Amino acid sequence: MSAPLANLPSSTLLHGARWRRSSRSTGMNNCVEAARLNDGLLAVRDSKNVTRPALLFGSDTWTCFLSAVRDEALGQDSRS
Repeated sequence: MSAPLANLPSSTLLHGARWRRSSRSTGMNNCVEAARLNDGLLAVRDSKNVTRPALLFGSDTWTCFLSAVRDEALGQDSRS
């Protein structure tokens, strides 16, 4: 999986982004929030501290990450 493209301060450059929280969130700010940006990137931030930088991912990278989570393949060496 490739690295995130960049990170941006959520409070300034992403002002106006429509952040979504998982429907499985408990409401205790222990999750991440995501926002689709106009340039096709996905911004992800920590819901506990929304003023910290958001990570930006391309759609292919995010899809690969979600597949790895679903397949419980994170942390496994793909070369073995």
